[in-house]
Amino acid sequence: MSTPLALAVDFGGTKVEAALVDADGRLIAGSRHRRPTGRTATVADLESSVSGVVRDAVAALPPDAVIVGVGIGCAGPIDRKRGLVSPLNVPDWRDYPLRDYIGSVARDHGLDVPVTLEMDGVAITMAEHWVGAAQGVDNVMGMVISTGIGGGLIVDGRVITGPTGNAGHIGHVEVGDITGEGTFGNPSALEAIASGPHTVAWARRQGFTGTTGEDLAAAYAAGDLVARQAIARTGEAVGRAIASATALLDLELVAIGGGFSHSTPDLFDHIRAVIEHHYFPFVKKVRITPSALSSEGPLIGAGALIHRSHLLP
Repeated sequence: MSTPLALAVDFGGTKVEAALVDADGRLIAGSRHRRPTGRTATVADLESSVSGVVRDAVAALPPDAVIVGVGIGCAGPIDRKRGLVSPLNVPDWRDYPLRDYIGSVARDHGLDVPVTLEMDGVAITMAEHWVGAAQGVDNVMGMVISTGIGGGLIVDGRVITGPTGNAGHIGHVEVGDITGEGTFGNPSALEAIASGPHTVAWARRQGFTGTTGEDLAAAYAAGDLVARQAIARTGEAVGRAIASATALLDLELVAIGGGFSHSTPDLFDHIRAVIEHHYFPFVKKVRITPSALSSEGPLIGAGALIHRSHLLP
């Protein structure tokens, strides 16, 4: 029998990737491909990048395997029912029919298979629950701290998407009297404060001269006071958001990935400090852990939309 594989697509604010994922949550060697997206990309640019990575991943299909479905994780918000996406950091896509577009590209390559679209946070949470840090835990939030901040939820062992597909969009919860730059006009949203670019922007307003998350991480490691204040501020904001989500959902574990989450291990200490000082014991019990899947998590999660579709509503 042919080996069943999922064609996994992860679309985000800086890049789109595609790969083939097997039923054990492993990427097929040589099938992972990446192309740019970004705030300045046009619709034509974005379609070219998406179709390019899909084509390259399909071309890597082993002769003894078959693609049984296409899973798409996309930065939100999304319209799950209609398959539309409006990634906040990609202005040219508003209510863009990504599910139908990728379906048509797949058919052009001879694939007549189911196509499933979910918010990227949902996909990442499914990956952690499947083969990552949340194995065996049935009340989980997955988070990504990167260009933006996203999340997904598994409650009582079932994926929670909500009627529009945006349940778990923790980047746009409000975190009290900490304020950042406007994200859709809301400077109190977690993403406006704690995403990589917004953390760097705050540091620059305090006199930091670097321009990237990597610059900030290097300055933090070197003991730069402003960089350390910026990381502490971001950790406090993320901790507040997690505490609120745990109070609402009685979470057991939060797994955090994304490029900016790797800026320093101390970020997790700042997050945990907020949780430790909460007044409810059931909030204090939530475990905060780095993702166990590194950069492969979003693609494994997109593959989980096919291989573990029984968990979806």
